[in-house]
Amino acid sequence: MASQSNDNENERYETVQRGQLYTLNYKCYLRDVQTKAIVSPFHDIPLVNQHYTSKTGNTTDVVYNMVVEVPRWTNAKMEINKKLKMNPITQDVKNGKPRFVHNVFPYHGYLWNYGALPQTWEDPNHVDEDTKTTGDNDPLDVCEIGSTLHATGSIVPVKIVGVLGLIDEGETDWKLIGIDVRDKLASQINSIGDVEKHLPGLLDATRSWFKYYKVPTGKPPNKFALNEQYADREFAQCVINETQKYWVNLTDGQAKVDDKDCSIANVTLNNGRTIKKEDGDKIIEGDENYHTEPAKLDSSVHHVAYVPK
Repeated sequence: MASQSNDNENERYETVQRGQLYTLNYKCYLRDVQTKAIVSPFHDIPLVNQHYTSKTGNTTDVVYNMVVEVPRWTNAKMEINKKLKMNPITQDVKNGKPRFVHNVFPYHGYLWNYGALPQTWEDPNHVDEDTKTTGDNDPLDVCEIGSTLHATGSIVPVKIVGVLGLIDEGETDWKLIGIDVRDKLASQINSIGDVEKHLPGLLDATRSWFKYYKVPTGKPPNKFALNEQYADREFAQCVINETQKYWVNLTDGQAKVDDKDCSIANVTLNNGRTIKKEDGDKIIEGDENYHTEPAKLDSSVHHVAYVPK
């Protein structure tokens, strides 16, 4: 596989890995290089990338920090773990084993660098007026469509150009479409129409992927809001603004969510769940040491699934 970029925004953050990749013990934490504190990629990393936003000179052209969970063309389902303190990135679990998404022909794994916007939250107590379903209790998902492969734990400055309204197993699960502002095509892709112009076929492939990716597991095809159409940049901005408000409600204790289902531990918010740097250090000290060699994958991970459409 091609090499992956692990360039975190302004070199402010670095990854701290524990356990062994592709096992239930693997954890990828983030650490603030300046303070040396373990930080939560859900709560502590700012939503807005001030460095690149200020460079544009236009306050409407907001650049966001994206936390990369899954590098393009890989299929280990890595995600920010909401339940664990400091929310390390871990591999999702299915039937007691690390979860891998199926390779739905003609794709291998994910079609983009896949991750989330920090300091956003799809509230499971709120029924979205466009999807008519409740939120999935996760930060907003982002499909980053640039040309670079970004490693798990990278913090990438992205501009958002549109959004797809996925309804995944009956839950609202918006999929933002964004591009690394440093990408060679970033200056030319400023709308969802520009994506089709410069990356023809990617939007249709993305919709098809989300529709059918769970079918090989026996699930029915997923559904979409907005007549299966992509919404524009302005609509996507409204989704971001709304889910940021839900995150504020979550972290200040207004939202009705059990802490064991969604940890709010942090080091920067100065609220009732803020912990000291030493307490964060103790969390990673209790984890298994990092194995540089990943666990051997079963050959079935690379099998191809053919889904009738």
